[in-house]
Amino acid sequence: MNKADKSNQIVNAMTIDVEDYFHVAAFSGVVNPSHWESRYPLRVETNTQRILKMLNEHGVKATFFVLGWVAQQCPAIVRAIVREGHEVASHGYFHQPANRQSQQEFYNDIASSKHLLEDISGQQVMGYRAPSFSIDTSNPWAFEVLLSLGFVYSSSTYPVKHDLYGTPDWPRFKHVREEGLIEVPIPTFNKLGRNIPIGGGGFFRLYPYWLSRRLINAFIADTQQPYSFYFHPWEIDPRQPRIMGISAKSRLRHYLNLNSMESKIHRLLADFNWSTMRNAYQLNGFNHDAEISNPEAIKERLSILG
Repeated sequence: MNKADKSNQIVNAMTIDVEDYFHVAAFSGVVNPSHWESRYPLRVETNTQRILKMLNEHGVKATFFVLGWVAQQCPAIVRAIVREGHEVASHGYFHQPANRQSQQEFYNDIASSKHLLEDISGQQVMGYRAPSFSIDTSNPWAFEVLLSLGFVYSSSTYPVKHDLYGTPDWPRFKHVREEGLIEVPIPTFNKLGRNIPIGGGGFFRLYPYWLSRRLINAFIADTQQPYSFYFHPWEIDPRQPRIMGISAKSRLRHYLNLNSMESKIHRLLADFNWSTMRNAYQLNGFNHDAEISNPEAIKERLSILG
């Protein structure tokens, strides 16, 4: 599909969760954060540079949800993201699931990440994505914390059933939370009352490309909503060091089809119309067409935004 074919397509959001292979939540039982610097060679900077090159080849702008720890170690990559015209957003600082932190721990983690990213990038950081989509029924207070820190939107919920995450009964589309924060859930395709995960990551590596493309097209046609896609720099790196001592399930999920991921991303970038979260979902400040679930909270949010 050439650019002319995409001219009338809906604009979708391309997103990258910038973390390294040893940050993955499934490895937390065998990888100690105190050993991140000493035992695990960094590969995230080189892999993110490769992604920037891919995006440039296709003329695509994207949103990079950058882990604060990565920004501290590799500030040049944050500056490169900005220099190429992409959006910088927060993925937290230490990649700890939000639903395993106290409210104060969550505040400290997110605040340090946001301030660091803004200092390095020179941009306002408006967006946040929780590691492992870990805002759920156990910690809705996380939205209040994000709002208090000046975030405009989150993309931290995945309305599917999964053994590690999922809020299957929560909204599937962009909406304004009662706290006043905009939430953009990871996309799902609804079939016979069941939400099928189609947002990217491991599911994209598992599905054959033709199936992913069909599901994305069906989602857009059925909902007339923007679609958002996510992946990680380590997913285009089949030569990454292997983590020992993990379960067979974690090993399968993490290393499945790494060899084919980069070529599939190239096809995805060519087949659809992409931009940043801010542009695809009209998140530059506040968007009045979002579903308003609490008018009083929205009035308060508008006053904060000026």
